[in-house]
Amino acid sequence: MSENRHWLLPEGIGETLPPQAQLLEQLRRELLDLYRSWGYELIFPPFVEYLDSLLTGTGGDLDLQTFKLTDQITGRTLGIRADITPQAARIDAHQLRRDCPTRLCYLGTVLNSRAVALSESRSPLQIGAELYGYSGVEAELEILSLMIETLTRAGIDELYLDLGHVGIFRGLVRQAGLDKRQELALFDALQRKAVPELESLVGEFSLSESLSEMTVRLAELSGEGALEAAAVSLANAGTPVREALDELGRLAERLRQRHPDLPVHYDLAELRGYHYHTGVVFAAFVPGIGQEVARGGRYDDIGHVFGRARPACGFSADLTKLLKLGRIDLHPSPPAIFAGYDDDPLLRQQIVNLRAAGRTVIEGLPEQQGDAARMGCGEELRKLGGQWVITGVPSDRQSR
Repeated sequence: MSENRHWLLPEGIGETLPPQAQLLEQLRRELLDLYRSWGYELIFPPFVEYLDSLLTGTGGDLDLQTFKLTDQITGRTLGIRADITPQAARIDAHQLRRDCPTRLCYLGTVLNSRAVALSESRSPLQIGAELYGYSGVEAELEILSLMIETLTRAGIDELYLDLGHVGIFRGLVRQAGLDKRQELALFDALQRKAVPELESLVGEFSLSESLSEMTVRLAELSGEGALEAAAVSLANAGTPVREALDELGRLAERLRQRHPDLPVHYDLAELRGYHYHTGVVFAAFVPGIGQEVARGGRYDDIGHVFGRARPACGFSADLTKLLKLGRIDLHPSPPAIFAGYDDDPLLRQQIVNLRAAGRTVIEGLPEQQGDAARMGCGEELRKLGGQWVITGVPSDRQSR
């Protein structure tokens, strides 16, 4: 007889059981209340959309991560969302169509066709916030501050920030007049910080001595002093590069003023979401964890296909991962009350009153196994003198 394996879940797909599920719900409520207090409005985009809508503006970065299926009604290809950010951009550009800055937040499951890392889930519970309609660094500062507060509320105290700007590399590529193939070759080598390969490529592409030196040097511009070093190393770069450096510098200064104790690491070769982001990119890390715990950046062009290419920036995180890495406890609450099975109308009314007052009452079933203690109750309803009153569960029963 074959082994019963119907209980198995697909690789990378998990579930949350008691009491972790209650902690997750507690954290969800706290964070969404936090976002509301900052003026972020909650949205619930659909789990499935037409594929071309889901992948719009992402430059194909999400294509390999997206499960695809055919709509039996229209015959069109659908996608199961791998990221909620494009959906939020669609809602801002097409559904809301506001002229003033718009703040949106969301929480929902996304599904990835493959895990980012071996230990990562393929079905994260994505939570995030987006700010549309403002292009200044104040928007990034607000989003970064909200991300930091999110991690703090989740009980993650030790964290550091990684900051970069995709406009620096993009500006050098445009200045050099490289085609798409050459751009992607340099991009790949830069992500691996493969300096010998970069030196070989800039020679192969016949870049000028100045552009070759700046492109190769980009791989080494990381650390606390990266911005100061970049001002010297990239002095001969064109206006777009200098503007990107200036923008990053202004954000860094404002960030130091608002969060003076936050460790910040600069990496000008960090191009996460290069085909998706248009400006500042950032990620939060905790010591000992290789993957980021939250990430975000600016992505101004994503709403163009929906009719409005508004300035936009935001961040997202996996709520389940935040719960795993953080330190939070369940809010204290009165013990659950056990009510043994009885048809007495007075008992029924007492149960209704207690639940209306916010108490948890677990009703016994006829001839069930397990008493108050086994059902996790610290109190029970007992009939004394014709009235149903709350009493403690005897200690000898609690220990069983």
